[in-house]
Amino acid sequence: MPQAVLVDVVRTASGRGKPGGALSGVHPTDLLAHVISALVERTGIDPGALDDVIAGCVTQAGQQSVNVARNAALAAGLPQSVPGTTVDRQCGSGQQAVAFAAQGVLAGAYDMVIAGGVESMSRVPMFAGKMGEDPYGERLAARYADGLVGQGISAELVAARWKLDHRMLDEYSARSHELAARTAASGGFEREIIPLTVTGEDGVETVHVTDETVRPTTTADDLAGLRPSFQDEAMGCRFPEIDDWRITPGNSSPLTDGAAAALITTDVMAERLGLRPRARFHSFSVTGDDPVEMLTAIIPATRKVLRRGGLSMADIDAFEVNEAFAPVPLAWAHELGADLERLNPRGGAIALGHPLGASGVRLLCTLVNHLEQTGGRYGLQTMCEGGGMANATIIERLG
Repeated sequence: MPQAVLVDVVRTASGRGKPGGALSGVHPTDLLAHVISALVERTGIDPGALDDVIAGCVTQAGQQSVNVARNAALAAGLPQSVPGTTVDRQCGSGQQAVAFAAQGVLAGAYDMVIAGGVESMSRVPMFAGKMGEDPYGERLAARYADGLVGQGISAELVAARWKLDHRMLDEYSARSHELAARTAASGGFEREIIPLTVTGEDGVETVHVTDETVRPTTTADDLAGLRPSFQDEAMGCRFPEIDDWRITPGNSSPLTDGAAAALITTDVMAERLGLRPRARFHSFSVTGDDPVEMLTAIIPATRKVLRRGGLSMADIDAFEVNEAFAPVPLAWAHELGADLERLNPRGGAIALGHPLGASGVRLLCTLVNHLEQTGGRYGLQTMCEGGGMANATIIERLG
C-alpha cells in the first residue's frame, strides 16, 4: 500500500505576539501565504497538482476569519482550482491539519496536500472570538457543575498533582531557552526557517530569521522572582489541590506570531515526480481526557500512538512535547518514563514560542531536522489541547 510521506516542511522564525513584535506588522493571511509559496518554490512542485491546503488556526476571528487557509492559498499565488480549509483543534490545530492531510493521502482521497498553520497573536488576540460570550451552554455546564477553567488553572492542577515545585518548573524552562539558543548558535534551525522581510514601526526593512522569543541568558534564578499568573483568576473558586501558585510567565509559553507549512504526498507520487521525501508518517492518534485538568491527554495519546505503531518509548529517538506550560512535558515524562535527554532536545515552546494554530507544524519541522542532523530514526510529537484533548504522531526519517 502507498505510504504517506513528508516531502518538506518549513516555518517562519517566531515573533513576539504583541504590538511591536517582529511579525506584528504582517497580516496572518500573508504570514501563512509566505510559507506556502516558499514551500512550493523550494520543492519545485507544480502548484496545480495540489489537491488541498489544510491549515490550523485557533482564533478564527477578525483577520484570521473567513477561512484563512483558502485566503492564504490564493495570496500565495496557487491556482484558483486549489481549495483550502481551516481546522480548529485548539493548540493541536496544525498537527491535526498534518494528520488530516496524511490520512487523506493514505485513503486515496488526495495525491498531494499542503498542511500548515498560522497564528498572529499580536493582531488577533487569544479569545478574540469569544468576546464575552458563553461557548459552553447549559448542558455542558451541568455536566461539569464545578466549572470549566482556563488552561493556566489546569497547569496549576497538573503541577500540584505531580508535585512539581516552582524551582523544578523554572529549571526546566531555563533549559528550554538554553537548548534553543545553543541550536540557533550552531545553525541547527537554518534549514527549517524561511527568511521573511518585515518592515518595522520605524519604516526600516529587516530580514527576520531568528526566533524572537528565545532568551539565551535566562536562568532559573531569573525566573524565580516572577509573580504567579493565574492566582487572581482563581478568586472565588475552590482548588484545594493547589498548595502553591507556581505558573508564571517564565515557565509558560509566550504569546507568539508564526506560520509553518508541510508538503505531504505518497511515496509513489514522490518517486514519480522526482521528489525525495524526508520522512514517512508511521502512526497517528487523537484522544480526549479530563477537560478540567485539560493538559494531560498527551499521556494516553502517546500510549495509543505507540501501540498503533508497534513501538515502545525506547524505540523513539526524539520527543517533541509542546511546552504550553512547564508542568506538561514534565508530567508526561514522569508517567511514561521518558529519557529527558530525548525530550525537546532543541528547546520547546517556552523558548521557541507557541503560535497556537502553527505549533503542531513547527514541532514537526524541528523534529524532522533534529532526526536528520543526529541520525535518529523515529520521532514522536504530541500536543495538549483546549478541552482536554491531544494529538500524537510518530514519523520515521527516510534517507
